[in-house]
Amino acid sequence: MIRTRWLVAAAAAAMLPGMAAAQSMGGMPMPGMKMPAKPNAKPKASASKKRAPARKVRRRAAARAPAPKPAHSDAMSEMDMSASPAPSAPPSMPGMEMGAPGPASPPSGAPTPQPMPGMDMSAPQASPEQPSAAMPGMTMPTPAPGAPGSDRTMAAMPGMDMSAGPHAFANGSGTSRLPGAEGMMHGLHLASGDWMVMLHGYAWGSYTDQSGPRGRDEAFVTSMAMIEAQRDVGGARLTLRSMLSLDALMGAKGYPSLLATGESADGVTPLVDRQHPHDLFMELAARVDVPLGKGLTGFVYGGPVAEPALGPSAFMHRSSAKYLPLAPITHHWFDSTHITFGVVTAGLYGDRWQIEGSAFRGREPDQHRWDIETPKLDSWSLRASWNPSSYWSAQASYGRLKSPEALEPGQDEARTTASVQYARGGFSALAGFAVKNRLPGRALTAWLGEANWDIGNHHSVFGRVENLANDELFPDPIDPLHDRKFRVTRAELGYAYRLKLVGPLEAAIGGSGFVIAKPSALDAAYGKSPAGWTGFIKLSLGG
Repeated sequence: MIRTRWLVAAAAAAMLPGMAAAQSMGGMPMPGMKMPAKPNAKPKASASKKRAPARKVRRRAAARAPAPKPAHSDAMSEMDMSASPAPSAPPSMPGMEMGAPGPASPPSGAPTPQPMPGMDMSAPQASPEQPSAAMPGMTMPTPAPGAPGSDRTMAAMPGMDMSAGPHAFANGSGTSRLPGAEGMMHGLHLASGDWMVMLHGYAWGSYTDQSGPRGRDEAFVTSMAMIEAQRDVGGARLTLRSMLSLDALMGAKGYPSLLATGESADGVTPLVDRQHPHDLFMELAARVDVPLGKGLTGFVYGGPVAEPALGPSAFMHRSSAKYLPLAPITHHWFDSTHITFGVVTAGLYGDRWQIEGSAFRGREPDQHRWDIETPKLDSWSLRASWNPSSYWSAQASYGRLKSPEALEPGQDEARTTASVQYARGGFSALAGFAVKNRLPGRALTAWLGEANWDIGNHHSVFGRVENLANDELFPDPIDPLHDRKFRVTRAELGYAYRLKLVGPLEAAIGGSGFVIAKPSALDAAYGKSPAGWTGFIKLSLGG
């Protein structure tokens, strides 16, 4: 029986003319590909010449075997491309280290190859996800997202998908991490000189109707616009990030949200059963990542408006919450620090872990939503993140906040959070636990679970369940229930129909409904069975 390697050799010999044409790639020669030279026609053997050894006879017989189709990717992947090079080599292409020179000069009239910086093919890896048209055996490994030349940079180069699969992590808000399967932040990616620019944002029109004595019906609009720019600087990577919101246009009281508490509309009265609007400046920050060798990278992040290392990624940046129209009522347990005036964070990370610490201003934003408040560094936090695979991300964090509530200036807070996130295919979910310990005062715990499932190209179902202990539902000191702790639960379920518009521009039309479970002591304020529903239209750049 003829051995497999002789059949492969036969296939290779038969495919040489097609490969010589393919090497030019439509007129663009690619130097360095080790391609066997086209065999010359052999002269007729003379009668006096000695008979060739049996091995050579078998090779010639194999060479005359029928050739398989050149486009077969399995044959390509088995090819031995180690034939000796021809004397001449085409012009070099900077940044493309591809081994020995090619066997032949390009045909006359072929365009001169242009430099393609950043394409280093010196360490090819097989990629099962790459189609045969991408030339098997020529995958180009990509650095981790936290290093220069990461997947964010590569994604901004159309037609150049060089990734061998999802990384272990993706970047969330601030310096937080998400599962790598969520991919980089969605949006419009552009290249401008040495800069890679990403644009992302949404405008969300909603109408909500919530029952009970404290319930309200109201239309409102939430919005966010983000621009991020990156470039390499002396071996490091510089990232500039700005995020803005026009939420303040809805009014100082925000929108109705039963059981939500936190911040103030006028600097005097606490907001209860309403979600406060976000400030105009949600982020004005910079980050520098410096590779330290052996898979280790250090970074520094911060700015006048930024997010410290505390809690999971903010809810508007989590795929598990992307169609939930109402902010979580556990917002001030998990991620309320996502808008902080004054942050400096430093950390170290590898592909699967990250350790970081922050100094920041503990006071939450005041009622003036259009300005930038005076930055301070009077509080601190620590966070450890772990990504055991590209589908999972976990974090645990602890922070000491100096006087977070303007209406309780003499009270500090110790906050502890832990969360796990999962993403795979069109499904994403988060589960979390947090403790808000007032100093002095009581400890208040909260649980959060949320999920989103994109079913096919158009349909999404989503939901959220929250359970928390809250003592801010009755802020009036003369109320008999003032300062009493109540454990309440709100569960929400919804559906969205998604439409692709132009490029990364998307629209979603949907709605959700929620129900509340509470102690009977709250019946007079909320009714026996408070509930609500919200309809929305969301227009987004990048989902």
